[in-house]
Amino acid sequence: MEGIKGKYLNPKADLTFKKVFGEHEDLVMSLLNALLPLDEGKQIEHVEYLTSEMVPENPGKKNSVVDVRCRETGGRHFIVEMQMNWNNEFEQRVILNASKAVVKQLGTSEDYSLLQPVYALNLINDVGFDAGPDEFYHDYAIVNVAHSDRIIEGLRFVFVELPKFKPQTIAEKKMMVLWLRFLTEIDRDTENVPQELLENPETSKALKILEKSAYNEKELNAYEYYWDAVYNERGAIRHGYKQGRAEGRAEGMAQGRAEGMAQGRAEGMAQGIEQTKRENALRMKADGMPDDLIAKYTGLAIDIIRHL
Repeated sequence: MEGIKGKYLNPKADLTFKKVFGEHEDLVMSLLNALLPLDEGKQIEHVEYLTSEMVPENPGKKNSVVDVRCRETGGRHFIVEMQMNWNNEFEQRVILNASKAVVKQLGTSEDYSLLQPVYALNLINDVGFDAGPDEFYHDYAIVNVAHSDRIIEGLRFVFVELPKFKPQTIAEKKMMVLWLRFLTEIDRDTENVPQELLENPETSKALKILEKSAYNEKELNAYEYYWDAVYNERGAIRHGYKQGRAEGRAEGMAQGRAEGMAQGRAEGMAQGIEQTKRENALRMKADGMPDDLIAKYTGLAIDIIRHL
């Protein structure tokens, strides 16, 4: 592809991320061990992949798909997500999918004691938390409000803001640093890879998977569509934010500044994102991309795509 200048593809794209971590058990296990807050002596030793589609028992409830889902043999469950653009719905989606992973473990006659912990690892290529510029790692558990050392085991949520990551802040955690450098320093323009990534067996294997020469034309086209959708959505979010601020400011003069700005910003962002998704879907249909792939890359319902 003419637009891809370097030797490698970006590992954060949907296609590449799932090839690296959704098809190689040793690599996703290494990533999880490096980035999750696992107690000493409780590192993951073997995992098996589970379907990424989280189908509810009740057909009237919401269906969802995660990037990577796996289970430690006989034990803990793990969900790994790569989120390119932060939005207010993402946290809610994380909670929903982790809860589904808990619920789906038990049959109707099975005992609650069989439930295993669920860990949700969320990698974000955006800034989504109102924290300090160096606070890129956010670990959430179910804790007692008055006594935060008292934890109910079963659900753990980890969010990693990739743009805030600086290697020197966690130099003592070698594999965490290497995986985060892999995710933040390798992109479509990369020609020369840091020696540390080449020397480590796991990141070296992951780099091999990212080589542009390993992908066919259809995959590379899907890769390009993915980045077009990401950049267009990001632009729509920014445009909606600006438009919402302007509309909210005017409305806020009459109805209260804070309420009006919040409502206008939310409505402007939602309209801009929806319109951008539809425009991307129309381009993909014109190029002959199947409806299911369009749904995957735009987030639109397949019924909407069929009627465009």
